[in-house]
Amino acid sequence: MTPASSAASRSASSVPARGTLAPDSPSLPTNGLHPWVWDAARTFWESAHYRAAVHAAATSINAHLQSKLGRRDVSDAKLVQEALSDKAPEPGRPWLRIPGDQSDPGVQTRQRGALQLGQGAYSALRNPAAHEMGDLPEQEALEQLATFSVLARLIDQCQVLT
Repeated sequence: MTPASSAASRSASSVPARGTLAPDSPSLPTNGLHPWVWDAARTFWESAHYRAAVHAAATSINAHLQSKLGRRDVSDAKLVQEALSDKAPEPGRPWLRIPGDQSDPGVQTRQRGALQLGQGAYSALRNPAAHEMGDLPEQEALEQLATFSVLARLIDQCQVLT
């Protein structure tokens, strides 16, 4: 890649998604998504393969989560369920904890929310992206990438406990 094309590529990825509701509406620059999400989705996004971009993002999070936990025996929603469960870890099956005092109701709520978000993202977004035909509208795909970005940030911030 030449310096000029590299600069053009960086510029294109930092452009907010098209179509705002009003001139002063917030925008969502794609390069602000969590790197696990955007680095995996970018090539597909730039070629307007939006469903594939969502699937690539979900696959990337799964791979990073497997690596973080040192597990390859489960994946996707099942991995998220086991990793963020409130049950004690079993030998060879570490889990993730939201940082903070685990007896704090706010931390407990965030832990449950991370679990529910992860399960929902894989069931409602990843599965259709992997198994359904046709492409997604750009806006819908961007919203799905944003959902996976939130999940990736939560997982990335979690502590691994064995």
